[in-house]
Amino acid sequence: MDLFAQGIVNVLQIEVILILLLGTVAGITIGSLPGLTATMGVALILPITFGMEPVTGILLLIGVYFGAVYGGSLTAILINTPGTPASAATAIDGYAMAKKGLAHKALTISTLASTIGGILSVIVLILVAPQLASFALRFSAPETFALAVFGISIISSIAGKSMVKGLIAGFVGLLIATVGIDPIGGFPRFTFDNMNLSSGINLIPVMIGLFAASEAFRAMGNVFSKQKLMIKVDKVRLKWLEFKVLIGTILRSAGIGTFIGMIPGAGGDITAFVAYNEAKRFSKDKEEFGKGSMKGVAAPEAANNSVTGGAMIPLLTLGIPGDAVTAVLLGALMVQGLQPGPMLFENNGPLVYTLFVGMLVANFMILVVGLFGIRLFTKILLIPKAILTPIILVLCVVGSYSLGNNYFDVVVMFIAGVIGYFMLRYEFPASPVILGIILGPLMESNFRRSLVMSQGDFSIFFTRPITVVLLSLAIITLFSPLITKRIKKPKAQGE
Repeated sequence: MDLFAQGIVNVLQIEVILILLLGTVAGITIGSLPGLTATMGVALILPITFGMEPVTGILLLIGVYFGAVYGGSLTAILINTPGTPASAATAIDGYAMAKKGLAHKALTISTLASTIGGILSVIVLILVAPQLASFALRFSAPETFALAVFGISIISSIAGKSMVKGLIAGFVGLLIATVGIDPIGGFPRFTFDNMNLSSGINLIPVMIGLFAASEAFRAMGNVFSKQKLMIKVDKVRLKWLEFKVLIGTILRSAGIGTFIGMIPGAGGDITAFVAYNEAKRFSKDKEEFGKGSMKGVAAPEAANNSVTGGAMIPLLTLGIPGDAVTAVLLGALMVQGLQPGPMLFENNGPLVYTLFVGMLVANFMILVVGLFGIRLFTKILLIPKAILTPIILVLCVVGSYSLGNNYFDVVVMFIAGVIGYFMLRYEFPASPVILGIILGPLMESNFRRSLVMSQGDFSIFFTRPITVVLLSLAIITLFSPLITKRIKKPKAQGE
């Protein structure tokens, strides 16, 4: 408790508070811009911290990290353009709410869910970090493969009106994920002797194209009309009774996010979709999902923001980064002369607890900046289409090019945008494609590693308890919408 009190004193200094606020605002800005992910934001800010004190330098990066994860939801809700891959699930119901004029309410839900999810994950980090990290280490290749299969099975829940179209879209995503160098054998696949394809097709340009460019192309039909992006922006505030209904969803999603976040390699992308699926499974109003469900916004936001604390657990206690961002943070800690692992708590106890308190403060800053900024954020919906559509396309190009300063990514984005336009026209969902691209490599590489471990024996997937549980959940998740429909039909006929 003395260490925690000392951490509070260290953080509650003007310099540290200003650094945290600067990092959080910078992170929200970076996260809201398509293509500028949390990983890129932390990597860009990293050189600035080299001359700083360890506490202020690390807290600046943490502010950017936490802010960027939240920032991705802003454009996902307002213009159906996920700022980060983790906010792709938020766009499903968030954008639907914005189209109904409920952008203010959707952003409020996103801000509250993000803050609560982030705070709860940090509390878990403080209380049970070593125990949870040791359990996460039990996830070997078979367990990670089963987790990826479970993630893929969620396609049945985000397929929209047609299960067949959702499965086709998911299959296309998995097919795209096979492009590039074979992760085990090292052979080129579907590269057509093009060096740009040897490292695979980057997720970010595809996501920008499917979500943002496709909407811009669709808007071009009446771009010169005076019609604004949305007909109205109602300042409908979130009521206490509405928020009360969301609390269970937020807590469950925060738990899912914290747990998956501490599994190295899983990340916030899969977490958001898993939480979205579980929110739909537990909801009594399943038909509302995809049409503007408040739970559909709260679940992925609570989950992907709770990944932040979860991913810090293996980083600080074992020296193993939980995702790409914490891999950059690992480098930042080592540059400052700190070696993450069990001895970090012994040798640098005051600094560790200062970081814990700083993480809590960063989440409260997201709450303050988010709630006070909602009126400003929603102004984007009042911009005429003739101005907004070109701006969206410019952001799409800049976001795609900035990934690797490569025009090939811009070409990929435009191709994905054209495909996304026709998907919108013929009502094919885009989310399963993104899910397939995210989880395809994770599923394939761990499946093949598992077979290498077992020398080709497939029984390895049915003899490990965690793997069996996850695969069973995957089967239930995949077929539950079909079973539910079958059950509902006789009831409807009986009525």
